[in-house]
Amino acid sequence: MSIGNVIRTYRKKRGLTQAEMAERLGVTTPAVNKWENNNTQPDISLLAPIARLLGITTDTLLSFRENLTEEEISLFVKELDRKLDTGTYEEAFAYAREKIEEYPACEKLIWNLAIVLYARSTVDSRHNESHPNATDKADYDDQIRRWYLRALESDDYAIRKSAANSLCSLYIQKGQYENAQECLAHFPEDDPERKRWQALLYSLTGQKEEAYKAYENLMMWSYNCLRMVLNDLHILYMKDADHTMAHQIVEVERGLAALFQMGAYQEASAGLELAALEKDVEETERIMRTLLEDYDTLLDFTRSNLYRHICTTSQSMPAFTERMKKVLAKGFADEETFGYMRGNAFWENVSSTFL
Repeated sequence: MSIGNVIRTYRKKRGLTQAEMAERLGVTTPAVNKWENNNTQPDISLLAPIARLLGITTDTLLSFRENLTEEEISLFVKELDRKLDTGTYEEAFAYAREKIEEYPACEKLIWNLAIVLYARSTVDSRHNESHPNATDKADYDDQIRRWYLRALESDDYAIRKSAANSLCSLYIQKGQYENAQECLAHFPEDDPERKRWQALLYSLTGQKEEAYKAYENLMMWSYNCLRMVLNDLHILYMKDADHTMAHQIVEVERGLAALFQMGAYQEASAGLELAALEKDVEETERIMRTLLEDYDTLLDFTRSNLYRHICTTSQSMPAFTERMKKVLAKGFADEETFGYMRGNAFWENVSSTFL
């Protein structure tokens, strides 16, 4: 974190405006604004007065320990867990606050400590002195929210996304749906997490039809993503001549298509490349026959109840089906790819039967 970001963070924490800070330091408001926007840096003679005004050390102001290693962060998180297990929540919270003030520029530390504190105060069902009461919890949660917001300003996309996820969860648990909706702006439009949160918010705010559509679209997206991953994976195993794993992945592909009710065509199409590589005449015929004879099942998902809100009418396009079936048959008749099928009656008649 730059010195300008440190100044802005702690100025806001102290409840000072730029004008108030400028007045106390004997500088102009535009000067403070330029510091915070990293256009200029304060004169070295002002570092100590700025640190005193903000209630921090000059080391913190200059971010001498801006980042921590993963190991250091892990140690702090483990120590926080230990304090939560053995002491009071108040003591553990004070420890986390101390570490965050010691390393104010380490957004990953801030997010990690904040999420542990929030999870323990929300999920832990124990009722003992280590657990905050309702009044204190509201104060603690508000501080945790502010820490999430700080992490949300990180230059690291992974930290920003994690913070946005955490904020969405916090706001939803508190019924603050408008604030949760605003958090979605921190996700890319096509991010599946954003889509999942949006679907949940639709359902929580009474927009059931939109919720169903959002969930079904997300389910369709998930199927297509997994299908492509599995297809690439079985091809990789084929290249490595690991036919056992290639067959296993193909079976998973078929099971996936069945699970998501995609139809016989999608279930059968997975193994054709593997059958061709192995020159398996019987399996190639079985797959080709299924694909050509059941081509109209390509749109079976439109008739599935799983997608009833995004596919309101089953789609049937006979002209398109016949045209694409001929394209498929022409590809199957290619001797360079399927020459090993010579002598197979079905393959020999593909052209005359389907073209």
